[in-house]
Amino acid sequence: MLLADVVQTSAAVSATRSRLAKVEALAELLRRAGDQIGTVVGYLAGTPRQGRIGAGWRTLVDLRHAPAESPSLTVEEVDHAFDEIAATSGKGSAQRRSDLLGALFGAATVAEQRFLLHLLAGELRQGALEGVMLDAIAAAAGVGKEAVRRAFMLSGRLPDTAEAALTGGEAALNEFGLTLGRPIRPMLASPGESLAEALEGAVVIEYKLDGARIQVHKDGDEVHVYTRTLREITRSVPELVDLVQRLPARQAVLDGETLALNDDGRPRPFQETMSRFGATSERELLLHPYFFDCVHLDGADLIDAPLRERNEALHKAVGDALVIPGAIEPTVEQAEEVLNAALEKGHEGVVVKDLDSTYQAGRRGKAWRKVKPVHTLDLVVLAAEWGHGRRTGYLSNLHLGARDPDGGPPIMVGKTFKGLTDELLAWQTEEFPKYEDRRTDWTVYLRPHLVVEIALDGVQVSSRYPGGVALRFARVVRYRPDKEPPEADTIDTLRAMLPGSS
Repeated sequence: MLLADVVQTSAAVSATRSRLAKVEALAELLRRAGDQIGTVVGYLAGTPRQGRIGAGWRTLVDLRHAPAESPSLTVEEVDHAFDEIAATSGKGSAQRRSDLLGALFGAATVAEQRFLLHLLAGELRQGALEGVMLDAIAAAAGVGKEAVRRAFMLSGRLPDTAEAALTGGEAALNEFGLTLGRPIRPMLASPGESLAEALEGAVVIEYKLDGARIQVHKDGDEVHVYTRTLREITRSVPELVDLVQRLPARQAVLDGETLALNDDGRPRPFQETMSRFGATSERELLLHPYFFDCVHLDGADLIDAPLRERNEALHKAVGDALVIPGAIEPTVEQAEEVLNAALEKGHEGVVVKDLDSTYQAGRRGKAWRKVKPVHTLDLVVLAAEWGHGRRTGYLSNLHLGARDPDGGPPIMVGKTFKGLTDELLAWQTEEFPKYEDRRTDWTVYLRPHLVVEIALDGVQVSSRYPGGVALRFARVVRYRPDKEPPEADTIDTLRAMLPGSS
């Protein structure tokens, strides 16, 4: 298949707001992809098989090669070039990568160069996000959407899911199971309006920790630790590995949070916890894990088991001390005590979970409801304006966008400069130009990359912004380096917060 076919489909998907039209265009291309299905899906979703290949944005935009007059590059040739570039290391590797990139871009047309630039920089936003792509895979293969979604939940990779669906149908999709050492997508919580509203039915209430999500796989002494984005961080967290090796369970897949604590047991700033996930982390800052779910225990998969059963397995797997604090089937008074205790100890609030619910990986449904005294949203930074007064010389006022659930670019919903400390102002001014798309005299516009947590008093109807809603009294809480734009809150979430919405 020619790369031009992928580029043309990408452009067609980006040009329409219709989810159905996106799905149809993607499905038609997938049916023609042949043995390049996985590669094509990765390109359209903005995630090439090789991941980041060692070429930064500045290196890419500085490439100056006359484009080819007509398309000739195949998907297979591009994939091979990516392999070569990713494998280049050692002395002279920068020049070698530049030469390989130059040869690749020199063989590409103008449209193909633009596509490759954004693909390699991790900034491809053409509308083929996860939900749309899953529907397209189902349509192209003629299989049920739920079978595709479940296979993706268990594999964690769109290309693998697509290859199975289009080559083996539902039978191949049904072969996906939970495998130790292969992370699954985490189940997510939806905002709850109030504690009373979240307490319907049989539930468990747990602290909502101000930490970082982790997924742990244990198979004897072999341990793997993953972030919420399924990135492996095992080598960065030796204290967690050592602790998990000593757990009662022989085999387990555990869901939880980890965080750095002060001597009094209160959480340290979130950024300090996240600093441990880097390649060169500060090992003196020890992390403490708390677990709240167990989806595999000693040979038994528990994804389809009710939370009540998974909770019993969790206590067997890790012991009581490492289970996140909370209460099972609490009274209203007991639930309020748990919430108050969580807040007093410096945590964000509580999560209320349906004891009869299964583990719905990758889903954000009503089975898990997070209740916090201050409502927050995770939004995408679209731009920043230069400050005035004491903020002169600093990038300050943020333009904020909510995620388009149909895969389009983020939808602007407001601005804020409130909550920005001097430290954050300095960080923004240094960091934002790395993601600059364009600028005017007053504003630096960014490629969608950074996610920021915003506290707000609510939303209101507004004709000022394209989504029809605007934030009320928005202020910055913190940046979320553990999240990517596809994990930001959607415009539908904001619309559901409008007064009178149900």
